[in-house]
Amino acid sequence: MRTKCEMCCDNGLGFVDRFPLQRKRNLQLWLSAISVTDSTSAVSFTYSVCKVRTKMGHSSISTIIFLCNFFLLLFLSPSTSSASDDEIQMALNAKKLIRNLNLFPDDDVNVVPTANSSVQPLKIIEKRLRFPNLIASDSDSDSRASVEDLGHHAGYYPIEHSHAARMFYFFFESRNSKDDPLVIWLTGGPGCSSELALFYENGPFKITDNLSLVWNEYGWDKASNLLYVDQPTGTGFSYSSDLRDIRHNEEGVSNDLYDFMQAFFAEHPQYAKNDFFITGESYAGHYIPAFAARVHQGNQAKEGIHINLKGLAIGNGLTNPAIQYKAYTDYALEMGIIKKATHDRLDKVLVPACELAIKLCGSDGKTACFAAYVVCNVIFKDIMLHAGNTNYYDIRKKCEGSLCYDFSNMEKFLNQKSVRDSLGVGKIHFVSCSTEVYLAMVVDWMRNLEVGIPALVEDGIKVLVYAGEYDLICNWLGNSRWVHSMEWSGQKEFVASTEVPFVVDGSEAGVLKSHGPLSFLKVYDAGHMVPMDQPKAALEMLKKWIQGTLAESGTDEEKLVREM
Repeated sequence: MRTKCEMCCDNGLGFVDRFPLQRKRNLQLWLSAISVTDSTSAVSFTYSVCKVRTKMGHSSISTIIFLCNFFLLLFLSPSTSSASDDEIQMALNAKKLIRNLNLFPDDDVNVVPTANSSVQPLKIIEKRLRFPNLIASDSDSDSRASVEDLGHHAGYYPIEHSHAARMFYFFFESRNSKDDPLVIWLTGGPGCSSELALFYENGPFKITDNLSLVWNEYGWDKASNLLYVDQPTGTGFSYSSDLRDIRHNEEGVSNDLYDFMQAFFAEHPQYAKNDFFITGESYAGHYIPAFAARVHQGNQAKEGIHINLKGLAIGNGLTNPAIQYKAYTDYALEMGIIKKATHDRLDKVLVPACELAIKLCGSDGKTACFAAYVVCNVIFKDIMLHAGNTNYYDIRKKCEGSLCYDFSNMEKFLNQKSVRDSLGVGKIHFVSCSTEVYLAMVVDWMRNLEVGIPALVEDGIKVLVYAGEYDLICNWLGNSRWVHSMEWSGQKEFVASTEVPFVVDGSEAGVLKSHGPLSFLKVYDAGHMVPMDQPKAALEMLKKWIQGTLAESGTDEEKLVREM
């Protein structure tokens, strides 16, 4: 008797025939990376997809056809062994994302010959930093401090539990007080350098068109000691001489970051007593919960130097893909990007396929997680076909050709000899965004990182999730939904809590919902990069959050009502 999967595959041959041949070939190049190398395991996996789909009791045969044929196409194409074909489709997608920012790194990843490594093991190699061409801002008297008066450092740390990895970082002492909290910032991608945030969002400086630096009036170093790290290994100036150091999951990423912080505090023990906050955006919605859980685990086990973890903040992040991908269609409909008919079609076919694929990712490991990435991103691609040249980081804006943002001055600045000499990076190339790191993390993409957050919240560690209202790719709606659905002892109270305005200088800059240590903030007039679009509001958010007064936002009248 023929299986349901065999029958549905017969019914959907047209779908296979319409799939471009080059895409078939490109997909095959990933089989070795996801540990499926023969047709037997492929058929077994594909059958499990159809069987699980049938058991779920859904009646949409189109969804079953889509899944069966997709996985058979993925696994059974005769070009499986062609490892020398052109770059796979995902590599092209990754490169397109990078080009959209007007970034053109010389290398796809920072893996260098052993002979180029001059860093000594198990020690932070850093130097006091003075950037050339720094111009004081007349509009900000607080920013006229000499760099020599501030503890600005850049350096490398050889990662202890690695083969040969070196992690690069910038550290900026607070312009206010050395006793301010220590805040680490992680940029997403995955595979993009944290220097993007340093120079375009919340760092002490901004780059002018003539490649000079000016003080940032709203730099987060005005309220914290600020640390930027190029990670995972291979990103930015961070490098290794061994490909095995390229990370594929959050366990590797979080262990590297934990080792880095241990070495940092060993070198700078005066900051170990300060409150510690983990922040970042985009794919850092994966990094941040994993890193916070690793720090919490180390503290509980009395492992190494105690890290005074007080909170984590995720900006426009990807944290719970199952909920967030499902929200794409609703957000796109609400913002007028797609019509109701398109919304309903996607919700009937692609969204259920994505949900199933993510469920399998949670139980079947790397193969299913890779498949989930491909299936679920069809939803986003379909929406973008209707969006045209809309900037998916900020739907108020249009991309000009392939250019959505121009961050090219960062690459130009960091590639200057005077700057490289100041940083002490030698001949190491600056990889603004790494396609290889991006591809290595594909099997991690659909993992749910929300699962580790409740334990942190229950122990009183503050969690802030914030999102600019005009970002499509990690939109506020999907982030709000996973925060509201997260199960913890205060969930009912959080869901029932009243939204209050987030007020900055008397103007409403967003809407806030809070209960206990958990807060969600929707930021007005901002896209994916809130500190870039609303720098003043972002700094005020940071100040109030680390001081524990964020929940006190609102007008005087609303505060009075809450007190009554």
